[in-house]
Amino acid sequence: MENFEKKYSVSRETFLKLSDFVSVLTEWQNKMNLVSPKSMNEIWTRHIADSYQLFRYINNSVQNVYDIGSGAGFPAIVLAIAAQTNHLATRFHLIESITKKTLYLNDVKERLNLKNVEILNARSESLKLKPADIITARAVAALDKLFELSYLLADKKTVFYLLKGQSYNEELNEAQKHWSFKYETIQSSTSDDGVVLKITELKKRKGKLK
Repeated sequence: MENFEKKYSVSRETFLKLSDFVSVLTEWQNKMNLVSPKSMNEIWTRHIADSYQLFRYINNSVQNVYDIGSGAGFPAIVLAIAAQTNHLATRFHLIESITKKTLYLNDVKERLNLKNVEILNARSESLKLKPADIITARAVAALDKLFELSYLLADKKTVFYLLKGQSYNEELNEAQKHWSFKYETIQSSTSDDGVVLKITELKKRKGKLK
C-alpha cells in the first residue's frame, strides 16, 4: 500500500481514507463474495490503483458521475474518496441492482462519511435521471450490453470512461453493430492487457449492421 501512496502522490488524507475503505471491504468480503478472494492479496494494485487512474478525468466541471453496477465500489468509491479529500464538488451516483451489495455500499458511505455519494438500489435502465457528465463501469458487462444498460442516462455531452481487459477489441466490434460512437483507447496504468475506453457521442443505430 505504501507503493500506491508514493506512485500516485496522493495526500495522506486520501491514503488513510482509502485504507479505511479497504478495511470495510475486507470485513464484508468475509460475509459475501464482493471481489475474487485471490485478488484480496493484491487489492491496492488490482482494485484501488486500477480505479484511481480514472481520477485524472474528474474536476469541478464534472457535476455528476453515474457508476453502473457498482458492486464492491470500484471505481466509484475510490473516485469519491479522492474527490472529497481534494475538495471537488462532484457527486457520485452508484447504481447497483443487488440489494445485499447496496447494504454494503451504504455501510461504506456511512462509515467513511462520504457526503458526495448516493447509492441507488435499481436497474440502471429503469432510472429516470438527468444525463450524466461521466459514466463509469468496471467488470460489469460487455460494451454492447453496457450501452443498453446506460444509454438512457447519457446525452451527447456524456463521456464514458470504462475499464476493460484484453477482449476490448472484440467488444468494440460487436458494439458497433448496434451503436454509433467515437472512442479512444488509453493504455491502463496498472495492466499491460488493460485499457481505459473513452466513449463519446453514443447513439443507438436504427438498423442492425451485418
